[in-house]
Amino acid sequence: MPSIRGSGRRSRRLQNDINVVPYIDVMLVLLVIFMVTAPMITPGLVNLPTVGQAAEVPVAPLEVQLNQDGLISLRMRNAGAEFVPIAPENLLTEVGSRITVDTPVVIAADGRVPYENVMKIMDQLRSSGVTRLGLLVDQVGETEPATPLVAEPTTTPKKK
Repeated sequence: MPSIRGSGRRSRRLQNDINVVPYIDVMLVLLVIFMVTAPMITPGLVNLPTVGQAAEVPVAPLEVQLNQDGLISLRMRNAGAEFVPIAPENLLTEVGSRITVDTPVVIAADGRVPYENVMKIMDQLRSSGVTRLGLLVDQVGETEPATPLVAEPTTTPKKK
C-alpha cells in the first residue's frame, strides 16, 4: 500500500520570505546611472574667483557695474565718483561718450549674475571698439575696493 507521502507528488509549502536580490540589482543600476550623470550636471551660476595680486592701472578706468537684478550702472573709478544707473540699451552710447582710446573699461559683475549676461556686455563693448577691457575681481585679504584686471589691447605685428 503506497503511503500518502510517497505518491510522487510533493507538497508545496508557502514561502513567506521576500526575495530581495532583484531589488538590489535595480538599486545598483540606479547608483551607477547617478554616479555617471552627476559630474555632467553644471550649475547655472558661477562664483567668480578671487586673485592674490593684480597689476596697477595707470589710468582711472570706467567701471560698468552689473548687479544681480540686471541693473547696469557706470562710474569713473576716481575718488568720490558715484554710480549712475543707465538703461541697458544706452550702454554703448554712454560708454562711448565717457572714454577715450586709452581709457580702460572694467566690468564689475555680481558673483550671482549668470556668466552669459557678463559675456553679452563684454561682446557689446568689444564690438563697439573698446580695446582695453577687463573684469573687476576681489583680491584675497583686501578690505579696499577691488583692483581691476585690464587686458592690454592685442596688436598684430605689421609685415614689411
